[in-house]
Amino acid sequence: MKIEIWSDYVCPFCYIGKKQLEKAIQDTGFAGQVELVYKSYQLDPTTPENTNVSVYDSLAQKYSMSLDKAKEMTQGVTARAKEVGLHYNFDNMMAENTLKAHRLVKWAEQQGDASALVEALLHGYFIDGKRIGHNDVLETIAEQVGLNREAVAQLLASDDFKAEVEEDIQEGLQLGVRGVPFFVLNRKYGISGAQPQEVFEDTLRKVAQEEGLQPALQMEGSGDAGVCTDDSCKF
Repeated sequence: MKIEIWSDYVCPFCYIGKKQLEKAIQDTGFAGQVELVYKSYQLDPTTPENTNVSVYDSLAQKYSMSLDKAKEMTQGVTARAKEVGLHYNFDNMMAENTLKAHRLVKWAEQQGDASALVEALLHGYFIDGKRIGHNDVLETIAEQVGLNREAVAQLLASDDFKAEVEEDIQEGLQLGVRGVPFFVLNRKYGISGAQPQEVFEDTLRKVAQEEGLQPALQMEGSGDAGVCTDDSCKF
């Protein structure tokens, strides 16, 4: 089955939703039978590239609230993140323009697989407070997941893949994406937001049944004790 994921790298619920989907795929036994496609979406494309505004200040300004209220607003998200094993650190987060990050992921897909890069970008921003709108930070993150730093630097210095990012955004709007995360399964079912775990699992099973997919065996017991193979027997 094919799952397309519209998300942004500064969206806290996008990282939470990603972890929920991954766990649902694992728990339902369909790991290895799912193709994940990452689609671009920008929550605020007007954010300056070299801004030095904290997330708290950005939220306060965007929603016309006090700084204390903005900090309070993040507490619920932090608690929700902990439920899926993520430890957000809003104190170190800054507002970021994510266009370059999206362009980098589009380029990485052409190199083979962007999944490690997507995870590194989200972890870098929400856990480590990295400035993912800055070229040097993106180059380092890309290099750490095995991508060529020089090639990444050349990409970021250009406008390459900007059109592809914009196409994703427009495609999402046509499908009804008005916020992220947004998951589209086989272009038939949509899941908006970081829904409860059972929503992901039930939808995966529904698609799998339609596709004739069988979950992998759920192994029980302790390893391979008491097993004979062509080469040996373990007593």
